[in-house]
Formats: sequence, C-alpha cells, structure tokens
Amino acid sequence: MLFDTHVHLNADQFNEDRDEVIRRAQDEGVTQMVVVGFDRKTIPLAIEIAENYDFIYAAVGWHPVDAIDMTDEDLNWIEKLSRHEKVVAIGEMGLDYHWDKSPKDIQKDAFRKQIALAKRVNMPIIIHNREATEDIVEILQEENAEEVGGIMHCYNDNVEYAKKCLDMGFHISLGGPVTFKNAKDPKVVAQEVPLEKLLIETDCPFLAPHPNRGKRNEPAYVKLVAEKIAELKDLSVEEVAKQTNENARQLFKI
Repeated sequence: MLFDTHVHLNADQFNEDRDEVIRRAQDEGVTQMVVVGFDRKTIPLAIEIAENYDFIYAAVGWHPVDAIDMTDEDLNWIEKLSRHEKVVAIGEMGLDYHWDKSPKDIQKDAFRKQIALAKRVNMPIIIHNREATEDIVEILQEENAEEVGGIMHCYNDNVEYAKKCLDMGFHISLGGPVTFKNAKDPKVVAQEVPLEKLLIETDCPFLAPHPNRGKRNEPAYVKLVAEKIAELKDLSVEEVAKQTNENARQLFKI
C-alpha cells in the first residue's frame, strides 16, 4: 500500500519506458502516486498520465527556478486545471536559492501568488525548498498557508524547522536522502516527526535511494524509503506503508 507522493514520470528520462516503470512500481506494492507538473511542458503530461491510470493523480504548479517565466496567464491556466478531477494539489512551488535563473523577489512573488491560488481553490500545496528554509517558513506564516496545508517535499533540513512546519499543519515528506549514509538531518526528522505527519516519495527520476544512488530513480524505489523509515522508527514496513498511505489519501482527499 505504498503511496509515492511526488514523482516526475512526465520527465524526458521516462519517455522510452514509462509504462514499464509504472508496472514495476505496482509489482513493488505502489498503489498510488502523484505526478507533479511545474511548467508549460510538464503540466499537460502530468494530467495525461493521471488520466491514463486510475491510481495515478496529478499536481499542477510553477517551479521557483522558472518563476521569472511565469505570467498571469499561466496562473489562470493552473487555476483552471485545478478543477480537473485527477488534480489533487497545487505545486510544486516555493523557493530555490541554489540556481540563479530567477531573482529572489520574483520567486517570492510567484510563491505568494500560488499560495493565494491554492486558498481560492481549497487545495493543499507542495513546497519545493532549496537553501531557502527561513524565507519559506516566513512566507507560509505570512500567507496563512495553514488554511490549506500541504507537503514539505523531499524535506532535507533540521528537525527544528520541521516542527515549525508541523505547527502550520504541514506534512513532512521524506525521499531518497533519508537512506544516504551521511544524511543526518533526514534521519533525525524520520525519528522525531510523528508517523501521522510523514509522507514518502521518490522525486524520481532524481535522488535515487541507496543502493541505487546516482542511477535514475523510479517509483518502485519508494519501498526503500519506507524500509529505512521503518528501521529508524523501529516499526514494520507494513505499518509505515499503511499510515503514510492513509496520510496522503486524507491530505489529497482521495
């Protein structure tokens, strides 16, 4: 009953074998997944994939790296698509200070506008955060994002910030890094955050978990994330799978 809450099956890396990748995920016990679209190219394909599989859903938003390219027309388009029956969240959105394509003020504006959009359509949000945790938390608080809640996607910061996000009603989603040998923060977060507030993901094709690190990631590997969390929390994999699945279904209203 594994629910991979963040996949990019709409990425070019899956163009040759997308159906086979989905079948492998099913063979490993993945019963639901959300394909995340984040620009003009990836959003339509996310919805198309979701339409083709009854157990796959879509999220629509605009990535912070490309915030400089986002227009009001794009925002209106995302809002219109949010009414699609297979769309369950707005995102991914947020801040990314690693790349310098979009200035910080433009990223922040795009982030705030998408939070407002999510509140209008009453949908949870999926947060992308890279080297911008303080500003992310500040904007979520200022924009009253707890009204819709959502996911701190592929969380990779300390447990103190995780608790601030939990206080706003957000879920913490862990991916491949929790399995990395030297990744201390995700392991502490996995131990400290209540299972009722955890989600699991792959972010495929990126961040493949150990022992596949460096290779193309795929949804079947979310089982490795669940296994690591189970080990860290001294639970069975079945318990982790069942609760994180239930968490996702409640959040996405599935």
